[in-house]
Amino acid sequence: MSGDLGPTSAAPHPREIEPGSGVRIVVEYCEPCGFEATYLELASAVKEQYPGIEIESRLGGTGAFEIEINGQLVFSKLENGGFPYEKDLIEAIRRASNGEPLEKITNSRPPCIIL
Repeated sequence: MSGDLGPTSAAPHPREIEPGSGVRIVVEYCEPCGFEATYLELASAVKEQYPGIEIESRLGGTGAFEIEINGQLVFSKLENGGFPYEKDLIEAIRRASNGEPLEKITNSRPPCIIL
């Protein structure tokens, strides 16, 4: 006897799912307004927290910085007048990854104003 026990019935290890997998974010922003840097900063922070997330950018109209999560508008600079706080967006992504209902982000930091 070689000691071979034949095929084992152990189940394969489940594939580890990256945080944020299955969540899709679309950010529409005004490039001539200089909002690309804000988008890149926000996208970097989100990817750091949720490496499996899908983020897409689109060029938008004047003054736009709109964020959709899985097709639902969760933030609008046109409505709020400022940019979202990273912590609020991260919380919305957490809720989306857990299948919880999304709420609109109403807190915003004011855009940079040069005096």
